[in-house]
Amino acid sequence: MEEKKYLDLLAKREIQPTAIRILILRTMMQAGCSVSLLDLETMLDTVDKSTIFRTLTLFLSHHLIHSIDDGTGSFKYAVCSDSCSCAVSDLHTHFHCEKCNKTFCFTNSPTPVVKLPQGFTLNSINYVLKGICPDCAAEANREA
Repeated sequence: MEEKKYLDLLAKREIQPTAIRILILRTMMQAGCSVSLLDLETMLDTVDKSTIFRTLTLFLSHHLIHSIDDGTGSFKYAVCSDSCSCAVSDLHTHFHCEKCNKTFCFTNSPTPVVKLPQGFTLNSINYVLKGICPDCAAEANREA
């Protein structure tokens, strides 16, 4: 039953399902936060880096996932919501935990749009909040 969910997501974005694509999508969705290429390599130790990279590139081009530049020097990737088309209106706020290095999507927090001077065209917004996530804050309180 769960595999049908991944097949439906791939079909909706017109991506031909393969075992590797389903595996990568499942892993990304189960992670609970955005993941980097290195994270996926670690989680999928039997899949080579180039296969993961090609799959991420395909997913990005079909708007199944979006990339996040959280300032760490390594892009993170997260699965888009069903209604997302990766347009500026779909962009949302991200939160990067400075302790565990996880980056979370706050899909209910749209990014503030700045009114640009005439002649400028907005294609993307990167809005990242940085701080400590609830898990890391709870861990710090237990240690104190």
